[in-house]
Amino acid sequence: MPETPLVQTQLEGLTLHSRGKVRDMYDLGENLLVVTTDRLSAFDVVLAEGIPYKGKVLTALSEFWFRLLGKVTPHHLLTTDVGEMPAEVRRHRDVLAGRSMLVRKAEVFPVECVVRGYLSGSGWKDYQATGAVCGNKLPAGLQESEKLPQLIFTPATKATVGHDENIDFDRMASVVGPGAAEELRAKSLAVYTAAAEHALGKGIIIADTKFEWGRAGGEVILIDEVLTPDSSRFWPRDGYAPGKGQPSFDKQFVRDWLETQAWDKKHPAPRLPREVAEKTSEKYLEAFRRLTGKELPR
Repeated sequence: MPETPLVQTQLEGLTLHSRGKVRDMYDLGENLLVVTTDRLSAFDVVLAEGIPYKGKVLTALSEFWFRLLGKVTPHHLLTTDVGEMPAEVRRHRDVLAGRSMLVRKAEVFPVECVVRGYLSGSGWKDYQATGAVCGNKLPAGLQESEKLPQLIFTPATKATVGHDENIDFDRMASVVGPGAAEELRAKSLAVYTAAAEHALGKGIIIADTKFEWGRAGGEVILIDEVLTPDSSRFWPRDGYAPGKGQPSFDKQFVRDWLETQAWDKKHPAPRLPREVAEKTSEKYLEAFRRLTGKELPR
């Protein structure tokens, strides 16, 4: 029987820093406590129902990648063990176990750093209309889901609510500075390359993903979540065939169901049937199992 999803936290004695689409963040002075709920957003609307185990999958998978990619880039993660966190956090162990990260504070760069290795999603629509993806000109005749001739970097603005907006590299440079823009692009491509190699060996294609970066102690560090089903498009390697959409390990079941509803894609979203939530939960758990080779601790 799936656990009851956690859709919001109210942690007595802790100061709420901010509440995003999925995460509640608490200010601990020098550090932040990041609590990953089971909230799910689709078409940029947060649904009332949560997805069982989703927050725990995102936390455990992010921890896995932060540890694995530590040799590629520094990051903000300090620990996911509530027992190693301050006393005021430990008193909420029952709520926080498995879904919280103690992280370094960082000055956040206000851009999403998207890396695309395959032609899919909004990139495919853009290519069909313009022959390019976010201003990156591509050869003619590419198919949906086809592997790109080379990785492309397509930044976007960050939106706490509503839609992120794709921007070109020059606009990104005007926002964060030319030097920082070059560094973020290089780091994002390096992290994607290392992660994609690992994932392919586990039978998963990372079609695209988005990273967030910050600056702490004079260095650029990887922050937020990393390479999860919320931030990435994961496809099974077995059965991969360009020329069509691919099955994915994410919230596609939710999107597909919502597309059948008479809904204007504005808040509030329709109530999500239990079977759709549970099917989505299974996909998140399968992604974790495949990428890490372990079962999620429950």
